[in-house]
Amino acid sequence: MASLPICPSSPSSFLSWPHRPISLSFQPKNHSSSASPAAAHVSVQDSPPQDPAPPSDPGQNPKISSTAKFLWVNPNSPRAAELARARAGSGRRARLAAAAAALAACEPAEAPVAAALEAAFPEAPSEQDAAIVLNTAAGNPATAVLALRWFLENAEVRSKVILYNVVFKVLRNRRRWSETEALWDAMLRDGVQPDNTTFSTVISCARACGPPGKAVEWFEKMPESGCSPDMLTYSVVIDAYGRAGDAEMALRLYDRARSERCQLDPVICATVIKVHSTSGNFDGALNVFEEMKAVGVKPNLVVYNTVLDAMGRAMRPWVVKTIHREMVSQKVQPNRATYCCLLQAYTRARYGEDAMIVYRKMKDEVMDIDVVLYNMLLSMCADIGYVDEAEEIFRDMKSSMDTKCKPDSWTYSSMVTLYSCTGNVPGAEAILKEMAEAGFKPNIFILTSLTRCYGKAGCTDDVVRSFGMLKELKITPDDRFCGCLLTVAADTPVEELGKVVDCIDRSNAELGTVVKLLADRKASTESFKEAARGILSGARGVVKMPYCNCLMDLCINLGQMEKACALLDAALQLDIYSNVQTRTQTQWSLHLRGLSVGAALTTLHVWMNDLYTTLQSGEELPPLLGIHTGEGRNMYSDKGLASVFESHLKELDAPFHGAPDKAGWFLTTSVAAKHWLEAKKSSELVAV
Repeated sequence: MASLPICPSSPSSFLSWPHRPISLSFQPKNHSSSASPAAAHVSVQDSPPQDPAPPSDPGQNPKISSTAKFLWVNPNSPRAAELARARAGSGRRARLAAAAAALAACEPAEAPVAAALEAAFPEAPSEQDAAIVLNTAAGNPATAVLALRWFLENAEVRSKVILYNVVFKVLRNRRRWSETEALWDAMLRDGVQPDNTTFSTVISCARACGPPGKAVEWFEKMPESGCSPDMLTYSVVIDAYGRAGDAEMALRLYDRARSERCQLDPVICATVIKVHSTSGNFDGALNVFEEMKAVGVKPNLVVYNTVLDAMGRAMRPWVVKTIHREMVSQKVQPNRATYCCLLQAYTRARYGEDAMIVYRKMKDEVMDIDVVLYNMLLSMCADIGYVDEAEEIFRDMKSSMDTKCKPDSWTYSSMVTLYSCTGNVPGAEAILKEMAEAGFKPNIFILTSLTRCYGKAGCTDDVVRSFGMLKELKITPDDRFCGCLLTVAADTPVEELGKVVDCIDRSNAELGTVVKLLADRKASTESFKEAARGILSGARGVVKMPYCNCLMDLCINLGQMEKACALLDAALQLDIYSNVQTRTQTQWSLHLRGLSVGAALTTLHVWMNDLYTTLQSGEELPPLLGIHTGEGRNMYSDKGLASVFESHLKELDAPFHGAPDKAGWFLTTSVAAKHWLEAKKSSELVAV
């Protein structure tokens, strides 16, 4: 018999039972039972048990007894009914848990499943009991389907669709699409009509594991069954259309939900934001975010994370910062996914300071940072020259006990790239040695960075040695490696240039021919131009401009301005450089941002010759002339292009001066430019 122990207290506490303890000295109604006081128990039977008194122990405290007594409770009182219900509920839970455990241990066959359920339910189970067991014993979907059949035949079921929905949920969670379709057919054969829950569960299963478009197909079946989609179903199907690549239909469905005056909720808004982001419509994603707030829907954590991810993909870190500040002000607690979105947005946009703040925040909160996030940070540091920060991150990776955080080949590649940008040969070689000790072999990216490092430091022999490592490792030079050799050649002294040209020739014979024609002062400009046109027209798009930039740098360094101008003409014809020059009625501008120093000086030379020719023809110049170099460090030079041009324009005594209100612009008036151009001969305009 179930009983509830009572703790010792004062006699007066009996009236407040069971919230306060009762005295051990309380005696049962039967006064003949003059036993020593005992620990009382509550019983809801009709009369209290009459146990014989134990023999008293002379050494025992009369207030304490080792035996248990029962406290009689009137079975007609409300407390007795409550105790009975609690006891019955506890027994029911234990029985259902045992049934679920027995079912989970069964083989997925009809006989053992039936035997287990018959043993667990000697009497017909209720519909609720069946649903609980099916939902709990979800380890094996095949067993759940067999158990469903038994319950449909033996349980007291008022609505069969409820049990079908439970098993559909089990199949969805286990991603069993073929079994889901089979169960649907069985349900229809059984004459059971699906409801909204059935459709939303099946559609979400189709979205998760079915072929693209399958969820949409099931959504279109809803009207046939007399079901109207609710917001949950709309959300699932909108996401399914997005996954199937039909963003237009997804958004049309969203408009339909709004036209039917369905109440917007964070789930559907997050889904639509994701659809916009996946299709590249980042303005649309931001509009949905603002619209939901305007109609009174409060964004939750999922919505914030979704829009942060979208704005990160859109390369809008300033919007990411604004949304994150709003999120904090609304007291929405960020989670790891939030910080990952922030980190990805800031590293992609090279917002170094913001990225490091997020990284240290994640460290302080002991959040999981995997090797992918670490490598994104290191790649950013390598690009913007964050040496100290990169070394801190690299140390954290090595000291981590988590195997998911250990450095991989991309980690070492970023570190070598970092040191190559600063010409730190000892640092790059130390990383290369550490990489070999960790069991990684250098790949083409690492050898490219190492070659650039040696070239930047002026170690031509080491450039040749690193080129030899390609053959040892059986790695074929690619376009980027050849471009790296061109960059090295542009900075190599004339007396050692032949060593680098030989490496270029062995990597790409056609490119080697172009470089040889460039370096040979006896070779004609026309033959060089045709050879250069051939290599540029056949090169991949991503390397065409780097090739041009490096070749023009080499032309300028070797004093071959005529060949540089011929190369620029070929590049303009091939549309490698576009929108270099713009003209309006009030201003003519030269746009040099993204060009190397040699390519920019060559373009300036040609532009000034064009201005001189314009004046000679009697045409008037516009009121304003401008040169746009951009601001910041140039990837082809240690100095920014703006600082290089500022010095060069001073050497030419040109009337162009930096604009105080437009960074990276040099402006002059037509009057000043005309006076200067007429004072110079065209052949003396640029002194390189």
